[in-house]
Amino acid sequence: MQTHKLTIKGTVQGVGFRPFIYSLADRYNLKGTVSNGSNGVEIFINCSKNILDRFIDSIYKEVPSLARIESINIDEVEFCDFESFMIVETKRDGDIVVNIPPDISICKECEKELFDPNNRRYLHPFITCTNCGVRYSIIYDLPYDRVNTSMRDFKMCKSCEAEYNNPLDRRYHAQPIGCWDCGVSLSLWDRSEQLIVNSEELVDMVVELLKEGNILAIKGVGGYHLVCDATNSEAIQKLRDRKNRPTKPFAVMVRDIEMAKELAHIDKKEEELLISKERPIVLLNQKEKESEASAPNSTRLKPSFPNTKIAPNISRIGLFLPYTPLHLLILKALNRPIVATSANITDEPIATTTNDIKKLSNIYDYLVDHNRDIVNGCDDSVVMVVKNQTIFIRRARGYTPIFIKLPFKLPKKVLAAGANQKSTVAIGFDNQAILSPHIGDLDGIKSVEYFKYNIENLKRIYRFKPEIVVHDKHPNYESTKYAKELFTVHSSLFTKEVQHHYAHILGVMAEKGITQKVLGVAFDGTGYGDDGKLWGGEFLICDYSSYKRVAHIKYFKLLGGAKAIKEPKRVALSLLFDAFGEDILNTESEALAPNMARIKHSIPTLQAFTPNELKTQYLMWKKGLNSPLSSSIGRLFDAVASLSGVCQVMSFEGESGMRMEEYYNSSIKESYSFNLLSFGAEASDSMTIDILPMIREIVKERNKEIIISKFFNTLVEIIFTIYKKYNLPIVLSGGVFQNRVLLELILEKIPTAIIPNQIPPNDGGIALGQIVSIN
Repeated sequence: MQTHKLTIKGTVQGVGFRPFIYSLADRYNLKGTVSNGSNGVEIFINCSKNILDRFIDSIYKEVPSLARIESINIDEVEFCDFESFMIVETKRDGDIVVNIPPDISICKECEKELFDPNNRRYLHPFITCTNCGVRYSIIYDLPYDRVNTSMRDFKMCKSCEAEYNNPLDRRYHAQPIGCWDCGVSLSLWDRSEQLIVNSEELVDMVVELLKEGNILAIKGVGGYHLVCDATNSEAIQKLRDRKNRPTKPFAVMVRDIEMAKELAHIDKKEEELLISKERPIVLLNQKEKESEASAPNSTRLKPSFPNTKIAPNISRIGLFLPYTPLHLLILKALNRPIVATSANITDEPIATTTNDIKKLSNIYDYLVDHNRDIVNGCDDSVVMVVKNQTIFIRRARGYTPIFIKLPFKLPKKVLAAGANQKSTVAIGFDNQAILSPHIGDLDGIKSVEYFKYNIENLKRIYRFKPEIVVHDKHPNYESTKYAKELFTVHSSLFTKEVQHHYAHILGVMAEKGITQKVLGVAFDGTGYGDDGKLWGGEFLICDYSSYKRVAHIKYFKLLGGAKAIKEPKRVALSLLFDAFGEDILNTESEALAPNMARIKHSIPTLQAFTPNELKTQYLMWKKGLNSPLSSSIGRLFDAVASLSGVCQVMSFEGESGMRMEEYYNSSIKESYSFNLLSFGAEASDSMTIDILPMIREIVKERNKEIIISKFFNTLVEIIFTIYKKYNLPIVLSGGVFQNRVLLELILEKIPTAIIPNQIPPNDGGIALGQIVSIN
């Protein structure tokens, strides 16, 4: 008989781990203690080596569903005589390495109790237990105890306290628990801040208000949603008008998986994601409208789906299932889908406080509020499935913070400031990195404040003091400015800049544990290059210590600078000037092919400008006025969208690519021409990719399907052509690889291509790449 100390690291706090250990100890008739600590869960037990092995084997085999064990360290310590096995008070000392548990959807047991008239929590909109509910969004500090959460303001009644203190109860140390007598409460307000109701009848009133076509702001787990009836076109249009969101798709929350299947085509993998404990928004293919001969038992209400105002111009729809008791209560009573979109002012993060949401009172008609503070804002996660692989568009609620085990140990404690769009931040120490949830675009004061809050939050919770701060090369990124300000205040800090697209590839390498050289393909909208130009169509050979740019799209001008990002017609016009010069404006020019005079009048891009505008844009192009050079594939997508007549001006980021997906025809196998041009001292290794032959061929074609299908095929051919030149694994990253059609085509052509599955391919993965640049 010996006393053994077990230290279990991973996601082991706030997930029912201590009562699980208590039950195991009871089964094995062991004496000792279990407690939360700074390193995870600490166990002291008296037993033989044989029993210890069996005990540890049971821990691994029976681990609670929400827990994730990273390691179990075993030490033999001085013998201690225990009288029984007990759960003891939390210990806090040393560096904190325990994982913060994410927010999880309501479990089946709580859902059953929610609708059980004989249960004391019947219809309670905040029912929860150890196996479900809020976690990260209510945490001030670690260890994860009630006193360190926003539940510290709610004193438990005797019944709840008895459950909380019973190691064999499902609610043992479930920090967010409460009931009708002592828990969180709801209130309903109108736009003039008049209290309407705060009783048990509130949900019924909310349902009636939605049926009447009202827009409601509803406080959820990590922020507020703006909600309306998804079958009511007038209500949706009212929300679009008030939110100034003309075409960007809305997410739709459905009652259950059966309702989801009525609205979209759902494969096995997509269904698993929809019903998972994380409950992300899943991007799916919409079903066509039902015929009048459809099943009479359908829950669909007229006007039936697809409602074109949900996702104008595209056939994809983002669906998700209820993840809180309140959502469940509303959806079951309403029996129809609802639009549920993040409540935020443009360029600001999701609203998390009453003061925040009141700024949007011109958008909503009624406010459903509750009195539990949201400590850490967290938007809904968004995913899609491509070739049976999960691709994150936004990693947030349910999945974050994310902990990545690195393929090597970091020499210093690292803070990564991330990028400027789709911002996330990260800290790294030893052989692990911790990434924040999605923060958003750093385009406004509130967003920058929220960015800084997330950094301070990670530093506080983990008692983390960075020794080096890593940032993007772009001098005007708010994240770069922050890093340099930090260095000014703390001169002992080191700073390091990392090229944007190199960080993209490093992030995937870190996620996958890759340690060899790779051919990285980084396609996105923009990133500051080593030469000061705007990169975005890059081929890099790299490892953790260095990279070499071996190929890129030939530079073209962005007419009007930042304006070109929102106006695809400007990018397309610039490429027309590159391909044809001033002749494209002159119908009588002899330089044009015989049929070009006729074709010129049918090019949608040229029709999108007035004659005077065309002359002005040409002068800008010729003299390079406010026309930065770019190699961006994201902008190339915009150009083709304009040349094909799909989109001339965008109302939201990525609109051109999303709309182009609709025109892809898999039966069209042809591609356009392109040239590989050698440059630099090592001509055999360095290339530019000239896409002007493709532009010249596109303008001769008027069929959107043909143009767009051949364009997608051309991008795949470009990647495959470069890939064949190097005997290296190929890694894909960058926001362009969120395009479902392009990613599917590449994975068909190169099945071994490596794509990120834990971090988004967009700039949300940059911070992880920055972390591992320190080696």
